[in-house]
Amino acid sequence: PAECPFCGEAAGRELEEHVRARHGHLLGAPGKGNAEQLYECPMCSLTCTNIQILEEHVDLHLEEHNFSEGGDMRDLELAQQLQTEEDERQKSEEEKREREEFEKLQRQYGLDNSGGFKQQFLKNMEREVDRGRMQPFEYHKRKADMMESLASGIDDGRTKTSGVVEGLCKYYQSENKDVRRVWLSAGVDHFHSSLGDRGWGCGYRNFQMLLSSLLQNSFYNDCLRDTTLIPSIPKIQSMIEDAWREGFDPHGASHFNNRLHGSKAWIGACEIYSLLTSLRIKCQIIDFHKPTGPMGTHPRLFEWILHYYSADNGGGAKVVCTSKPPIYLQHQGHSRTVVGIEEKKNRSLCLLLFDPGFSSQQMQKLLKQNSDGTGLRLLRKFVGSLKEKQYQIVAVDGVLSLEEKAARCRASEVLTSEKIP
Repeated sequence: PAECPFCGEAAGRELEEHVRARHGHLLGAPGKGNAEQLYECPMCSLTCTNIQILEEHVDLHLEEHNFSEGGDMRDLELAQQLQTEEDERQKSEEEKREREEFEKLQRQYGLDNSGGFKQQFLKNMEREVDRGRMQPFEYHKRKADMMESLASGIDDGRTKTSGVVEGLCKYYQSENKDVRRVWLSAGVDHFHSSLGDRGWGCGYRNFQMLLSSLLQNSFYNDCLRDTTLIPSIPKIQSMIEDAWREGFDPHGASHFNNRLHGSKAWIGACEIYSLLTSLRIKCQIIDFHKPTGPMGTHPRLFEWILHYYSADNGGGAKVVCTSKPPIYLQHQGHSRTVVGIEEKKNRSLCLLLFDPGFSSQQMQKLLKQNSDGTGLRLLRKFVGSLKEKQYQIVAVDGVLSLEEKAARCRASEVLTSEKIP
């Protein structure tokens, strides 16, 4: 508290009133040794020749004191206000960044409510017409075909190529250069992305490839008696939702808000596992969660797939057309279908993959395979070609009883995969 310059008493904010009330008579005290009346400031000892000048001078002292004391408070309040505003600004910017990042992820994974297969198909066809690459009559015909496919739930077959695996089998029978042995899945049709699912439909197309082989294998007839034809992508979305409603993978279902139909949502190994298991098809997820070879490669992945195909298919035949279903292969951002594996004469391994990104025209060329096998470059992937950080596979290995299916449904509440160390 401010002290009175005359008596030393604490006066605080009322210093001016205290001085005038208690010591006003001293403001006119005469100076020393002068014939002229002098007045000395009690606060700084300045000598004034006029009582009015002294009063004004003392008033300045008092105003300065009040301003200084009040200024400290104002500075503190201002600093607090500025800090509050800065905190609010940073919080707002952080919320904006989080919102933009969330919206970006929603768009990336097809969860932004921008429509699904039907909306994208129509939009892309309209773009084709505008660019002169599609005639209006073709637009209306394909729209009608698409609507019929959606109503029936059956894929229209426009993106399907059949007979490639059979063509590979014939090719390997006569090819003797560097392949020691080769194992192939049976009866796998290739499906590629269309105008309706380009950019997000690879998981669904790979399921169609896997299902095309299962439907041709009598061992799975009982499981698939209600699924005799290849379903369309919207139908597959509904089938996965049905699996969720049965209780499969509740954690994964919550990621999609329990809804796929009408969206462009990406699916992966867990959704494929849930769907297959709901159909009483026995399968497992194998997680190759880190590289097991030099330069970020995954030789253990290749070894596992070799064992999958060769375990029950020994013997000395060079070309083994097995009854093994193809394998769903997933990595970050994309998935493909393994339809076979080569073992070279130097014992190196090479996977044969169907990629939904390959067009029908590219796959048709494989049906006209040259004797030098150059067309196989499209399918072949050596150990050095697969260098993603992590891979997952879904491998089918039998059928489930109703009791086994129920047990797997309960276990999927904490859906885990077998990890290869």
